[in-house]
Amino acid sequence: MVFSSLQFIFVYLPVFLIIYFSIPRMWRNFWIFIGSIAFYAFGTWDKPQYTMLLVLSVIVNFILGKAIAKTHSKGILIIGIIYNLAWLCVFKYSDFIFENINILSKHLGGSGELLEPWNLLLPVGISFYTFQSISYITDVYRREVPAETSLANFGAYLTMFPQLIAGPIIKYRELREEMRSRRATFAQLDQGLRLFTLGLGLKVLLANQIGNFWSDIQAIGYESISTPVAWMGIFAYSFQLYFDFYGYSMMAIGLGRIMGFTIPQNFDHPYESLSMTEFWRRWHMTLGSWFKEYVYIPLGGNRRSTPRVYFNLFVVWLLTGFWHGAGWNFILWGMILFAIIAIEKAGLKKILDRFKVVGHAYMIVLIPLTWMVFAITDMGQLGVYAGRLIGIGANGFGSVFEGDVAKFADMYGVLMIICAVLSVSGPAKLFNKIKDNVLGAVILFAIFWGSVYLIHMGLNDPFLYFRF
Repeated sequence: MVFSSLQFIFVYLPVFLIIYFSIPRMWRNFWIFIGSIAFYAFGTWDKPQYTMLLVLSVIVNFILGKAIAKTHSKGILIIGIIYNLAWLCVFKYSDFIFENINILSKHLGGSGELLEPWNLLLPVGISFYTFQSISYITDVYRREVPAETSLANFGAYLTMFPQLIAGPIIKYRELREEMRSRRATFAQLDQGLRLFTLGLGLKVLLANQIGNFWSDIQAIGYESISTPVAWMGIFAYSFQLYFDFYGYSMMAIGLGRIMGFTIPQNFDHPYESLSMTEFWRRWHMTLGSWFKEYVYIPLGGNRRSTPRVYFNLFVVWLLTGFWHGAGWNFILWGMILFAIIAIEKAGLKKILDRFKVVGHAYMIVLIPLTWMVFAITDMGQLGVYAGRLIGIGANGFGSVFEGDVAKFADMYGVLMIICAVLSVSGPAKLFNKIKDNVLGAVILFAIFWGSVYLIHMGLNDPFLYFRF
């Protein structure tokens, strides 16, 4: 079940909230836990073992937290981290590892068939709730938070349906007080519904529609498009990814607000950035915060020698790339980002911050190029697409289809301009000034029912980050 579905909007959410606001406050965390498990089970009904794995993760990490708090044992912490990562590795990385072992075996003269792939489907949300589990037991070990003594409270934290599937990644200490004492007011309900509606619009009205451009290019074949269309395509994918994930995060924050929780922001208009360093402080901010706090700083952060600082950055970006997917393109993507950020750290960022026009031009080129590496998982096809960007191929700068630039510009040109305008902070600031008056209500009304109409017509897709 996804937020941008009629089942969620008109069945699950109303039923969940009616019960949530009807029961005594002392039972609300338990209801969040049960309701979130039901939400997850409905979405994975054909794989009930995935729901069992989620429940097991709650129970095991709850027990681990209490054991770590009691003994302050680093050994138990390590066991807990290994336990959580083991499930992630089994489901997400096993076939990638087997495939590369077989390739290596073949190059060394073997049969190349040492290991059979398991072909396991990735449990939805496992990358996110694994990181939340690790942050919890680590914070308990560091004595930054006491271990949770209520299984219902911990279960509500780890499985909370607004952020269970694709984040934001929430540290337990960020919600601990609200788990124990919060008020869900009418003002929060109103604010939460507004945020949910805006996020729904970003997903359904923008991300899904501009995503059709990228789908069209994939259907045609990268080798068949012209150079201008290749550039238009990676800009379209950049907008799709941004509004898809930003929309999900906004809906998650809005749903949390309805229930009285303050879920942290995940985006801060990253496409306005002047450098890649700034971009990754404003994109998927909770993931960046997680890697900073649980990887970069423990390695020594920027308090070590210059070579060690760059090594620490290398580790962070290698892991960031691999976290996003089991493929060489994700590793390459992480290494490209490391190289760019390392160059910026060496002095380029000061120039970009000083000359803003240069910084914006620099990022206008780099953002879609890096997302191209992220989007195309086949390394051979990635090379083909990169070639089309500079006119390499049988068709030069042209296409096998005459007039493809005019065709795609006619189909998606206006939408791409709208996406470009809405990807910066100006429209959001303007809407904040009118959101509480009649015009704001009319806009939200149009966004909601326009989104519902497109969902009803079947013009909807799952969130992109569900696959990571």
